[in-house]
Amino acid sequence: MTITSPHLGSSKAWTDAQLLYALEEVVEKELNRHLKVAKDWMPHEYVPFSDGRNFPGIFEDGEAWSADQSKVTDIGKIALVVNLLTEDNLPSYHHEIASLFGRDGAWGTWVHRWTAEEGRHGIVMRDYLLTSRAVDPDKLEQFRMAHMAEGFESDNRHSMLHSVAYVAFQELATRVSHRNTGHQSGDPVCDRMLARIATDENLHMVFYRNLLGAAFELAPDLTMQSVRDVVVNFRMPGHGMPGFERAAAQMAIGEIYNMRIHHDDVIQPVLRYLKVMDIDGLGPEGWKAQEELGLYMGGLDSEASKFDEKLAARKARMIARGRA
Repeated sequence: MTITSPHLGSSKAWTDAQLLYALEEVVEKELNRHLKVAKDWMPHEYVPFSDGRNFPGIFEDGEAWSADQSKVTDIGKIALVVNLLTEDNLPSYHHEIASLFGRDGAWGTWVHRWTAEEGRHGIVMRDYLLTSRAVDPDKLEQFRMAHMAEGFESDNRHSMLHSVAYVAFQELATRVSHRNTGHQSGDPVCDRMLARIATDENLHMVFYRNLLGAAFELAPDLTMQSVRDVVVNFRMPGHGMPGFERAAAQMAIGEIYNMRIHHDDVIQPVLRYLKVMDIDGLGPEGWKAQEELGLYMGGLDSEASKFDEKLAARKARMIARGRA
């Protein structure tokens, strides 16, 4: 869709309020498309409740958790906890986007619909983890309390365009993380559950990606600067949770989410689909941002290649030790 506006000659003239108003039509269009393709699903249908049994507490027959009860691989446990704790912060995410995008009109309808859909993810993941005894329930609750008590503030809350750019990449990153976790969980039930969640995340990404494309038509220089800033400074929303750095390192080695995946499966697909590096007619600031984005992506690819080499060497050492 091509948007015409009297402000097109001066990107700096745009305020968040003007951008929200100008993009309302696009939001309504994307919302209607989303509602047509999104399929409602029941979280309880993905949980093996027949496997559940009581934990110690008010129940006399409660059975304490032990690691040997879990069907999930070690890397699967780590990633599932990180993914669930990220989903747990939904109240903070809702507050952030509702404050920025508003609660009225198409924007508000999308905010509430997105929140409702995301709520399913935390519900089904927690029910699965507790019913299947995949992880220590006490530690899981302690982590949830610590993480949520810290609160959450987006790095991009200062700007509507930065926020749209961020979620376009972040929703895809979340989809990839869930999908890879399912593949490596060692449990077909977990894999099916996370595949269902990943489908939602992909639809959310499409909504924001298309909205970002409309923003490029509307305010190309400002949008290019926002994309550059977001890509260069990208952090997953769960970065503040207890032990995140160590868990992220383990997930990188476990090939659930690392620099190569981030470059190839998250950042590049969005940039390529929107043809970000081919946009011309930019002003000085937009052109500078595009150039810096290209340089950063080249550097990220190089760093990812170094990581690939280290990971391959590590696998070779582990194979050699196994044969010894």
